[in-house]
Amino acid sequence: MKRREFLAATAAAAATAAGVMALTRGAIAADEKPATKKDIYELRLYKVEPDTRLKRTFKSDTDARRKRLDAYLGEVMAPALNRIGISPVGAFESRDAQVKDVYVLLTHPSADSVMTTTARLLGDEKFVNDSKAYLALPQDDPLYTRIESTMMLAFDGIPKIQAPDTSKARIFQMRIYESHSMLKGQKKVEMFNGGGEIALFRKCGITPVFFGESIVGPILPNLTYMITFPDTDAQKVAWKKFVDSPEWKKLSGDPQYKDTVSNITNLELRPTSYSQV
Repeated sequence: MKRREFLAATAAAAATAAGVMALTRGAIAADEKPATKKDIYELRLYKVEPDTRLKRTFKSDTDARRKRLDAYLGEVMAPALNRIGISPVGAFESRDAQVKDVYVLLTHPSADSVMTTTARLLGDEKFVNDSKAYLALPQDDPLYTRIESTMMLAFDGIPKIQAPDTSKARIFQMRIYESHSMLKGQKKVEMFNGGGEIALFRKCGITPVFFGESIVGPILPNLTYMITFPDTDAQKVAWKKFVDSPEWKKLSGDPQYKDTVSNITNLELRPTSYSQV
């Protein structure tokens, strides 16, 4: 190797080493700083409705299966989840009484909690005993047809779930915002956090429960949020105030937030009798 090439290679190696050391020092410094602990959410959809993709018939009708699922979730699953440190457990049904599926929101303290939930439940003697009759149901008479699950990381703006007073009447709205690209998805998250959309929600009477960026799930990229109201009238008044506000007109017209949402799923929900949210 020529002397000039050797010196150039040595300089490049030194620069790389310096860069690695700087990154390492930065990582260590970041670890030493007290970070805001953010919730990890697991949103489960317990499917009770018949699935046309499954060529199966069931002994019990939909109403009977839903009643049995409520007993399992309320009397067995929720208390067991609480015992292993997953709390609160939200359980929601559609405000359309014809829809029998149940959404269950689990608030985890860490990703490890998500990954070890099943093992910890099966290690809970009371859960195993209490769930025997439900988990041993035959294939032609199941507790549910399937569970669909999404894992989310809480937003910086709302790092912890904000459960409403469960002693008061309440309704919920859950909205799923899909984006056509990762960059646009992150821009919509930024619009809620730094852009001030969450603050504007509060100002207009729209009370947040949680905001989560989906990390794992069937529809990516997306963010999901849940908001609550005392009743339908309050919901209508709050949304009108929001849509008509000059702050929203300015924010929604900002070019940097253009085309951040490609599809919206809007779910009108109410809490089940055993919901802890």
